Amino acid sequence: MSAELSGSAELGRICGVAAVCARDLRRCAELYGELFPASPFDAAFFSSLTLVGAFGSPWADADLLKAVNRASLFVTGVDRLFDLVAGSRREVDELVRDCLEVADGAVPGSPITRFLADLRDELATAPHFAGLAAVWHDQLRLMLEAMAREWRWHEGGERPGYGAYLANADSTGSTFVNVSHWIYTGDSWTLAHLDELRTTVSAEVQRYLRLLNDLATYRRDVSWGELNVLMLGVGRDEVDERMAALVRSANTQIEAVRDGSPRTALYLERQIGFNTGFYGIADFWGEL
Repeated sequence: MSAELSGSAELGRICGVAAVCARDLRRCAELYGELFPASPFDAAFFSSLTLVGAFGSPWADADLLKAVNRASLFVTGVDRLFDLVAGSRREVDELVRDCLEVADGAVPGSPITRFLADLRDELATAPHFAGLAAVWHDQLRLMLEAMAREWRWHEGGERPGYGAYLANADSTGSTFVNVSHWIYTGDSWTLAHLDELRTTVSAEVQRYLRLLNDLATYRRDVSWGELNVLMLGVGRDEVDERMAALVRSANTQIEAVRDGSPRTALYLERQIGFNTGFYGIADFWGEL
């Protein structure tokens, strides 16, 4: 088989895995009632979400991608509750509290906490989860607190500074998804360095993805009334320069990871590359 045919076959295999995952993820979403309404959670959404996981870990089959896909779906579900459902600070605080309590083992009482409990239980099937549960819980906390902070900025009409906004990139959920995926599938080096990975290179990639998403979805964010870096008195050129610096920094850190775990290095590289290409045409809620 020629190199071209071999490469094409590999692309087809990855897309096939993503298709299997998309069907599974749609069935998963149906278990949680109105948490994932048909609009905007349509077939294209599930397909797009699972393509990210399949291309990020091309060595994995559909079973090994369960955690990354379900963690990604959880992030979009809880983010929707913050953005479109929560109507008061009390509701926001309760959402954060309830999720953290269920992550600790409390009985779930809502669709989003049932989903979180099911995700936690799936991760618990991984042999190293017990020793890494505190790291996972802490990353969940960081994500939820960042989402709540963003809600307060928006509802209070506050415009944070550029640095504070970028420092709140945990609201994207990218590192929470990474931590979930690595606990579920990570090699011994990745598991041994999980806390370091999430606070260094994963956080750097996450900041890049925060800005990439903002540039791609500015018009939508204006129409939906959501915060965006371009609403903070920052010009597009300045954001482009910061993104380029973040990529350079992330690439340097990824190279340091590669000796310990080539798969984890590839995953992080593909997070940057896949999303850069994807957001040039569409986002997860439709065409731009």
